[in-house]
Amino acid sequence: MNSLFSKTFSKTVSIAIATTTLLVSAPSFAETKSPANHTTPVTSTQTLGTIVEIASANSSLKTLVTAIKAAGLVEILSGQEPLTVFAPTDAAFKALPKGTLAKLLQPENQDTLVKILTYHVVPGAITSKDIKAGEIKTVEGAVVKVQVRKGRVTVGNAKVTKADIKASNGVIHVINKVLLPPDVKL
Repeated sequence: MNSLFSKTFSKTVSIAIATTTLLVSAPSFAETKSPANHTTPVTSTQTLGTIVEIASANSSLKTLVTAIKAAGLVEILSGQEPLTVFAPTDAAFKALPKGTLAKLLQPENQDTLVKILTYHVVPGAITSKDIKAGEIKTVEGAVVKVQVRKGRVTVGNAKVTKADIKASNGVIHVINKVLLPPDVKL
């Protein structure tokens, strides 16, 4: 019973965070008139969510968010240090060998999951205009090869399918495959 409450509470909190992020991220504009009937625009500052909040609000990154939570990386990816995340889609996770994701999400495989997920993270907020071909050191410690050809970016063997999703603590680039560190075999 306690486990059911915990799961329901966790799901409710996740939905609330995602909804809040969506509402806060939507730009709003207001206009007021001064006493002299001059139109003066009132601007609002748009508050971006963290990497985790933005990913939680993206319907194609639900598996990634589940993995981030299982790995215990929410706090790190919600911190103030700027980061770049190469975010595999739900389809990318589904393309893993059958049973792999379920196995990785088990508590006894948390270390391997952390290695895989941190291999998708690079220190600093690197936008598509700043990304260069070559090797980039990941938070996991290993390097990943980046190629830039005719405006298309690949990271390892994955294509960037959507670039420059801004977050308050960095940037997300959506990719079509799960990257594996050189020393991880599935």
